[in-house]
Amino acid sequence: MNRRALLRTAAATVVVTACGSTAAPGGTATKSPSPNPSAGPATKATIELAKGGTFTFAFRADKAPKTVANFARKSRAGDYDGTTFHRVVPAFVAQGGDPLSKTLPAGDPRLGTGGGQQETELSDLPFDKGAVGIARGGDIKVSNDSQFYVCLDAAPHLNGQYTNFASVTSGMDVVLGIKIGDKIKTIKIE
Repeated sequence: MNRRALLRTAAATVVVTACGSTAAPGGTATKSPSPNPSAGPATKATIELAKGGTFTFAFRADKAPKTVANFARKSRAGDYDGTTFHRVVPAFVAQGGDPLSKTLPAGDPRLGTGGGQQETELSDLPFDKGAVGIARGGDIKVSNDSQFYVCLDAAPHLNGQYTNFASVTSGMDVVLGIKIGDKIKTIKIE
């Protein structure tokens, strides 16, 4: 295995082991709540960072309908407001959305363990640069219901292993500039 493949595998292991799922292997997934019907279907999200800058991604509800509905519901409720990007691995992912990041300081070892559970929705969408996925633990059937990540480069080793529910359509330069501890000011769902 070449060094780059080894580093990607190690980074993928970090995402798997530190995403916050507490389910035992073979556990059952909890069902995601339905979106608010009066809010309309979610097609895109715009994330505004507290330090300035925004990026937008388009949802793929055709590939991950429960994940999109859950993300839109949490965003509309303000659940992500004030959370941070607690993990940034150059040329791999920027991961955030852990509810514990609202109160724990950057670098706290508990970061990456918060959030609930939802069913994993695997698809044929590739984890290319700008793909948006959901973190999960060791059980491939159970994903985290809060933590998400944006691929900073192509990560084909994640294909078919994680829920891919969106893709960045604008502001990739902002995504590439995310640092550990950067706060999400708000997420607007359209």
